[in-house]
Amino acid sequence: MESWIVKKSEGSVADRHLTLPSFDARQIIIHEIDKPTMVFGTAQRNNYLDVEIKCDYVYRKSGGGAVFLEPGQVLWVDFVIPRGDLLWCDDIRYSSVWLGELWVSALRGVGLSGVVYDGEIRKNELSPFVCFAGLTTGEVTLFGKKIIGISQRRTREGAWFQCAALFSWPVKAIVDLLHLEPREKSIEDLFELAAPIEGDPDELLQALIKSVD
Repeated sequence: MESWIVKKSEGSVADRHLTLPSFDARQIIIHEIDKPTMVFGTAQRNNYLDVEIKCDYVYRKSGGGAVFLEPGQVLWVDFVIPRGDLLWCDDIRYSSVWLGELWVSALRGVGLSGVVYDGEIRKNELSPFVCFAGLTTGEVTLFGKKIIGISQRRTREGAWFQCAALFSWPVKAIVDLLHLEPREKSIEDLFELAAPIEGDPDELLQALIKSVD
């Protein structure tokens, strides 16, 4: 397999979502999360103009619902490939399947049996607001619940995949931060749609890096 450049990235979550990576080579970018931050999808830009969000927040350069990043609770890793790479897929519906398979291999390395989702896009009342309420091809589930989300930004130069692996699922905090109503039903539904990975984020990260060797 073609080699990857592995980088570590620090700084504010906002700055790193607003800066496009270079697309001249395959890259894996491992991110440190400095403080709790709500990351909204581009389509949500007008949803919360009149609402106070009681934490840091930023709008990423890809679609989907919001992801709540907390230090030590979410493993955030980006994958970047140039256009024309062997992993490049013109059909965006299937373009992240290889990445889901990579995550499943890493999960197997820490004793977990994840599954790459390959069905139709799962939408519901909460998915426009919360990333982990929805499900798209290439994302990863465990016992039917989403544990790894993938968003994608494509340009003329390449594709930028942003991955979030849950090690905590603070549903009540997310519902309250996003002012979702009805509150109790939103909490109940989110617990049914996603779940945290039981384990050590660093161990999964090491297994992930081994999977690309």
